[in-house]
Amino acid sequence: MTSRERVLAALQHQRPDRTPRDFWAEPPALQRLFAHVGHTDKDRLLDALDVDVRHLDAPAPPERELGGGLFQNFWGERYVFNATPWGPMREDAKGALAGAVDLAELEEFPWPSPDCLDRSQLAAQCKRHADRALFYGFADIWQRPALVRGWEGMFLDMAEQPDWVHFLARKFTDFYLEDYTRAAELTNGRIDLYLVISDLGTQRGPLISPAMFREFIAPYLREMTALIHGLGGRALYHSCGTIRPFIADLIACGVDVLDPIQPTGPEMQPESLQREFGDRLCFHGGIDMQELLPKGTPAAVTAGAQHYCDVLGENGGYILAPAHLFQPDVPPENILAVYQAR
Repeated sequence: MTSRERVLAALQHQRPDRTPRDFWAEPPALQRLFAHVGHTDKDRLLDALDVDVRHLDAPAPPERELGGGLFQNFWGERYVFNATPWGPMREDAKGALAGAVDLAELEEFPWPSPDCLDRSQLAAQCKRHADRALFYGFADIWQRPALVRGWEGMFLDMAEQPDWVHFLARKFTDFYLEDYTRAAELTNGRIDLYLVISDLGTQRGPLISPAMFREFIAPYLREMTALIHGLGGRALYHSCGTIRPFIADLIACGVDVLDPIQPTGPEMQPESLQREFGDRLCFHGGIDMQELLPKGTPAAVTAGAQHYCDVLGENGGYILAPAHLFQPDVPPENILAVYQAR
């Protein structure tokens, strides 16, 4: 099978010749891995690991430095960079609208246009990775709006000023509906997976109630998945944490693939997820980023990855990947060990 055939078979719940693989890493983790393998050619690295998915890139406008080490991106998210031995890591701060006191401040904010993303290289990237499954986007409909608003403000708004939350979700959703439409047109419908993000869980349980999910997230998620399906792609939904109470709703909203299946406790283990949802949902990720990857031996990492391949990929429906982007505290040997699983 080609890489793309392998991924598409898994997404159709057909067992491919081996478990398909994806790779994503925080920049410092990638730099640490490059130092280990002795080069900085990402395509060469992914080819060596037999990674089947390639992530297309449409660069955003450069971030602005606000002073004191604080940066702001084109959406109004704000953050600082913490030093690591392999490069800086982003840490979020209160966003540009955290101090807003009326809806007019949200309305008057200089919201970005979909024109701001540079999609000029998408067609060339597709051509370069013609036999790979292609992955696009960074759409968010609630979490990044919450970063712009500030988490405290967003939680209060959901209870006290729901029109503010809907205003923000609408802004982000409309942007990414247009972004994904343009990306599909430029690539002649070649994109296989489109990303939608909004974290719903903590380590211990949901961040919000099912009722709030159905009011503030589900309507926009349904719009995104309907568009993605109309473009010929599949919707990969990313949420960290313990999110089992939302999975049936995510399926009802049209989600095809769930990422990163963070193993936070018994209810997020692969056996029970496969048993309850495996006939209706595909999975992506799961390899523990908190204990196994940073602290385990390479042999233990390979065994853990193989377990996910065996359980979630028994009848297709699984793409091997970490339970979040590889972090800089993961030894390079353990990253390589993930891809020893079949």
